[in-house]
Amino acid sequence: MAVDHALFVRDGDRFVPTLHTRGPWDDRYQHGGAPAALLGRAIEALPSDVPMVVVRVTVEILRAIPLVPLRVVAHIVRNARRVQLGSASMHAGDDEVCRVSAWRMRVADLDLEPHTDATPFPGPEQGEVFEPESEEPGMHRTAMELRFVRGLFWEPGPATAWLRLRVPVVDEETPSPLMRVLAAADFGNGISMAVGFDRYLFINTDLTVYLHRLPTGEWICLDTATTLQRSGTGVAESALYDVHGPIGRSMQALLVDERRA
Repeated sequence: MAVDHALFVRDGDRFVPTLHTRGPWDDRYQHGGAPAALLGRAIEALPSDVPMVVVRVTVEILRAIPLVPLRVVAHIVRNARRVQLGSASMHAGDDEVCRVSAWRMRVADLDLEPHTDATPFPGPEQGEVFEPESEEPGMHRTAMELRFVRGLFWEPGPATAWLRLRVPVVDEETPSPLMRVLAAADFGNGISMAVGFDRYLFINTDLTVYLHRLPTGEWICLDTATTLQRSGTGVAESALYDVHGPIGRSMQALLVDERRA
């Protein structure tokens, strides 16, 4: 499998993942941000009678997602005049490996005061550039650029980082704002690790993103922290920003375990 200039390459009605999609836990499987972005694309392609915007996406990662050709199907669950619930699923062969549900709301022009809070962190141009631990292709190495304004990638504790896709989600397509957010938001547990990566696994089973507006520009900021329990569970929570201010929140449920030799 070659490294291409996208996360996925189309092959008929299937999407072939490239090595850019590989995750940090096992290079046979994908980072969650890649399938999340691809399923977000399918949600945005659903028809609607009026202009609509996605306000909530929940990604359920049903099993480790392999680097094999994938089929994506999407449909409308509920279609009302002002809201729409959509669903999309991803299949590797006969196995469903990931699914998404998403609410869209109609776009209006109401007499409301705009939200004017600025981003309370230095911008990406002032962040410390993350230098990958190797040149091997992978989501956090070659597909995403990371710049930290608080904390470091391999340093346990809360962190604040700007993220930008280096490659399209699908070949020859410009990623949409929603796709950029979903690809970045799944990094929350990784950049705010509460325990050492060399000793523990902290794998998310899901990702939920709430958006009060879509981002502008390529950069997404995660101000994120992880909370763990001795029971082997945890939650990573991220406040999401673009260069103009807040855009929403994201959360991930974490399965925590000791690494085995």
